[in-house]
Amino acid sequence: MDILWSRLLRSVYRKEPIIGFGATVGVVDAAIGGLSGHWSLLTFGVGIVSLAIALRWWQLQRYKPVEPSNRPPVYVLPPHSSRPSLPNLSNTKRNSSGRP
Repeated sequence: MDILWSRLLRSVYRKEPIIGFGATVGVVDAAIGGLSGHWSLLTFGVGIVSLAIALRWWQLQRYKPVEPSNRPPVYVLPPHSSRPSLPNLSNTKRNSSGRP
């Protein structure tokens, strides 16, 4: 169970670090308030978690993915180079005296 929680927390912090931090703070506040009998801290924690979830939902609604169009792609570079290609390099050894 600990492995699942750590993977879940890691994935949340990587995607949205601020919202993940707020949700974690809210859950900790709610747990402390609920276990110790401080109802105001429990209410504050639940409110923070609700705010983090609402903010994440708002972000998802705000940025909808753009559907790909059926247009062909526009290329900036020409399909073939105007320069001649370089010769292939060979791996043969040559004498330093200049003889083949």
